[in-house]
Amino acid sequence: MARVCLCVNQVARLRNMNKNSQPDPAAIAMAAEIGGADGIVAMLREDRSDITDRDVSVLKEVVHSHLNLVLPLNDEMIKKCIQWLPDMVTLVPASRGEGKDEGPLDVSNNLEYIEDVTTALRANNIIVNVLISADTQQVRSAARAGVDYVQLNTSSLSSIEDLGSMTEQLEKLRSVALAANKLGLGVAAGRGLSYQNIRELADIALIEELNVGRAILSRALLVGMERAITDIKSLLRP
Repeated sequence: MARVCLCVNQVARLRNMNKNSQPDPAAIAMAAEIGGADGIVAMLREDRSDITDRDVSVLKEVVHSHLNLVLPLNDEMIKKCIQWLPDMVTLVPASRGEGKDEGPLDVSNNLEYIEDVTTALRANNIIVNVLISADTQQVRSAARAGVDYVQLNTSSLSSIEDLGSMTEQLEKLRSVALAANKLGLGVAAGRGLSYQNIRELADIALIEELNVGRAILSRALLVGMERAITDIKSLLRP
């Protein structure tokens, strides 16, 4: 069964809207781990519009499962990351502003830079992941760059309304996951995952890790964090 990791950026965004210290991403991360989350994900944006440097430092201290730090691909972020030493780094494109989630990384067109970054991160025992489209060319480029994992961008699943399109997209994800596995890469998936569509990914056994944010946090408001995580994990059981 795939690991389920909670992204805490939405918590930080709500805190910043409140203009005080609550809710605290670190406190939510600890509650999620107690509730059964297999890891914590936090994206440090260039504009620091939600997660801050201090948040990352605190998360590094309190997360005991698996801390995945999502970073825009630039030198400043990589240097900071090596100071913090998270368990994993997920590389995404440099920000275009407005605090929005960036799309997948074009590994093929940034191959040499990503290879250099990967070498530096792995030299510090940091697992390297890249967010990519479900595309075999990107998988091959990721393998050439020497990364450990690819995270398949699943944002399209949230907008699919008919069974035929869902089946087609899932088969594409399955095929790309198989290609990654054959090249020795681990496979994760994330973006746009919910209680409604995550069940569909349970049959893709090669996906090892699922990164979910808004859906779990929204459910937790109604039933509590432990129940929210238990519920989503139950959807992944055979």
